[in-house]
Amino acid sequence: MDQILTLSTFVCRELVIFSAVGFLIGGLDELLIDLIWIFQHIRRKYFVYRRFAAVTSDTIAAGRQQGELAIFVPAWDESAVIADMLTAMIGRYHGVTHKVFVGCYPNDPATIAAIRSVRDDRIQMVMSHKEGPTTKADCLNTLWHEMRVDELFRNHRFKAVVLHDAEDLVHPDELKIFDRLIESSALVQLPVVPVIDADSRWIAGHYCDEFAEAHCKTLVVREFLGAGVPAAGVGCAICCDALARLAESRDGDPFDVDSLTEDYELGLRLHALGEKTIFVRLPAHGEAGMVATHAHFPATLEAAVRQKTRWITGIALAGWDRLGWSGGIAERWMRLRDRRSVLAAIILTTAYVAVVMSLIIIAAGAQGRHKSVILDGTAAVLVAINMGLLFWRLAVRAYFVSHLYGWREGIRSVFRSILGNIIAIMAARRAVIQYWSIAKGQKPVWDKTAHKFPTINDMR
Repeated sequence: MDQILTLSTFVCRELVIFSAVGFLIGGLDELLIDLIWIFQHIRRKYFVYRRFAAVTSDTIAAGRQQGELAIFVPAWDESAVIADMLTAMIGRYHGVTHKVFVGCYPNDPATIAAIRSVRDDRIQMVMSHKEGPTTKADCLNTLWHEMRVDELFRNHRFKAVVLHDAEDLVHPDELKIFDRLIESSALVQLPVVPVIDADSRWIAGHYCDEFAEAHCKTLVVREFLGAGVPAAGVGCAICCDALARLAESRDGDPFDVDSLTEDYELGLRLHALGEKTIFVRLPAHGEAGMVATHAHFPATLEAAVRQKTRWITGIALAGWDRLGWSGGIAERWMRLRDRRSVLAAIILTTAYVAVVMSLIIIAAGAQGRHKSVILDGTAAVLVAINMGLLFWRLAVRAYFVSHLYGWREGIRSVFRSILGNIIAIMAARRAVIQYWSIAKGQKPVWDKTAHKFPTINDMR
């Protein structure tokens, strides 16, 4: 028995050191991001905004020349939400000329009927020549070609393409911001704010935590450092001229049908071509909060794992192959952060195994005379440092979540971090399997989840 406990203690200690080193590297990486954000926040608050008035969604577009914007909404099996989404969009947009291109498939009659139920001259339904589902990128390419036909037919040019999904609640002021800023940038990305789901405070809620930190801090730092801003696929505008240049290099299609995360790659490819990509957080004029896209996110464990599997496969695994490591130090650093999810899942799994083993060893040792020492020397120091970094990490996340959703959700975010880790581990395992299938020649498909459209009560 003593020999088994001795061996188990040795193995457990090695697992602790491995995971602790991984946590230390990741913790220091996040701490550096936090410090850069704090520096940028102080610089703006005490030096920039004391000399210049803060820009709002209303003042940014004052006196500007407007152009027509094309809104792309790809839809497959979206009959439950597409009519409400289009109705809300048409009712909320004002002040900027626009046309909405909605993509659908001939073998999806329910979605077709829902689109047709919304009668407005600004909405044009675009039928794919293929049966669905293909991929989101393929549907977007169909919309792109239909937009080009519209340009020829009406003898005009669209200024930019705005991307949205069928479950998005758009902000009334976003088109004004896009119209103004797309004149000097190839891509403009606004924040995405997940909606609190009262029926899924924990699973859907963990998206609120991650997006609050990513879209209030990480992307701000990313742009400040001069790295490429990846498109989120919703709430973003891309200059038509920039899309046309991408299309010229890809047989006429600006969106890559072989990518699981065509939106993410789009922003980085534009940046690699020397185009300007920006992330914009602006307060909304006359109301609290910022101009952002609101949407529900997966509310079940299975749906969340499926969605994150696609993200990890497309960004961390396939993205490594497809995009490489080009760019300067900041760009390479951000790409490394984007691609660390599988390694992070391994480290998390190792840590959880070590915790379980430690409890078993301590319990077994208490039954006999064996004294098991796991946290001594190097291991003890690493664990102590990581505990400090963990408390800081949870406090920072709670701060950003509280800023968007209130202090109660900020407190919940601390406990939701465990669930987020479990989902990440499950998704990473599936992502490796999916990536292996793609490497063997399997074509990516539109692996979407069921959606719910936000209501007024959801926004309170």
